[in-house]
Amino acid sequence: MKKSLKKLLASAFALAMSLALATGAFAEGAVTTTAAASDATAASAGLFGNAMPLIMIVVLIAVFYFFMIRPEQKKRKAAEEMRSNLGVGDKITTIGGMVGKIVDISNDLITFETGEDRVRIQVTKWAISTNSIQKQEEKA
Repeated sequence: MKKSLKKLLASAFALAMSLALATGAFAEGAVTTTAAASDATAASAGLFGNAMPLIMIVVLIAVFYFFMIRPEQKKRKAAEEMRSNLGVGDKITTIGGMVGKIVDISNDLITFETGEDRVRIQVTKWAISTNSIQKQEEKA
């Protein structure tokens, strides 16, 4: 998917550059007569005017990718990595705000104890929000 997006952006950039060069060539070559100048200006405006929506769509897609999609992918990847590196004894916080210490990990379930009363709660791995041990390492 990344390669196809890169190819799309590269081809859009090449198209935009060729249109800009063509527009400049039309404007520079039309200096002989007034009628020829107006024809060349109309042709270059029409050429650039027809390509403008395409260029704007490509720019919009690039902005969405770099400012919205890519950061979300990085966050999701970091969260998945954190959840896969959990171990017994780690202090965690769930997405519901419960805090505890992991006592058992099975395939997709995590059992943790809360506080002094040693209540054990089972949650799925996707329900883990943060790992306080990794937070402490990041601060140091």
